[in-house]
Amino acid sequence: MPDTDAWKTFSSAPAPGAEIIALSDLPEGATPLRHDGPNGAFPLLLIRRGAAVHAFVNACPHQFLPLDHHGPGILSADGTRLMCTVHGAQFDIATGEGAAGLGLGCALDPVPVTKSGGVLRVGG
Repeated sequence: MPDTDAWKTFSSAPAPGAEIIALSDLPEGATPLRHDGPNGAFPLLLIRRGAAVHAFVNACPHQFLPLDHHGPGILSADGTRLMCTVHGAQFDIATGEGAAGLGLGCALDPVPVTKSGGVLRVGG
């Protein structure tokens, strides 16, 4: 089960309420980005599926490299899993839980997000 507070342990973690991106600028699918804040750049992975938006720290739990380290192909063909481009670990797109390969038994760190005034923000 993912640790819902693990994202806060990163030295570059944004403060709750920090603006991430305008919802109109967030495309459907998986979008890796870095949130630049007063504590540095925080690696985020945003997933938009219709009105639903999920967010995770963009760091594979095995080597802490971004899932897109070797390229942008991190979304499975059926759109239900995120895949690490380094070693193929797979994670559920909605929960971040390991779903296949080296992802089994571990999980991505979720980052809470809220929608407010057309903007996606870090939640509490």
